[in-house]
Amino acid sequence: MASDYTDTLQRLCHHLKQFTGPDVEITPQTDLINQLAIDSVKLLNLIMEVEDEFDISVPLNALADVQTVHELANLIHQIKSAK
Repeated sequence: MASDYTDTLQRLCHHLKQFTGPDVEITPQTDLINQLAIDSVKLLNLIMEVEDEFDISVPLNALADVQTVHELANLIHQIKSAK
């Protein structure tokens, strides 16, 4: 299970790199809004990419509790596991 989460985290970080500069380090504790400046439009674009990448559907109401990269990776992992 840990390797699945690690894979999810790595793939998510790859997608997040599009929204940041090349010198920005993304860690599980990185705050999506405050540190990466991901606004609602960028978030929707990210979620569409994530849904395509992981072949899942992310309920928008689940994003209300997501603030960090770890929380988003955990949400994706939970949705994948529930399939």
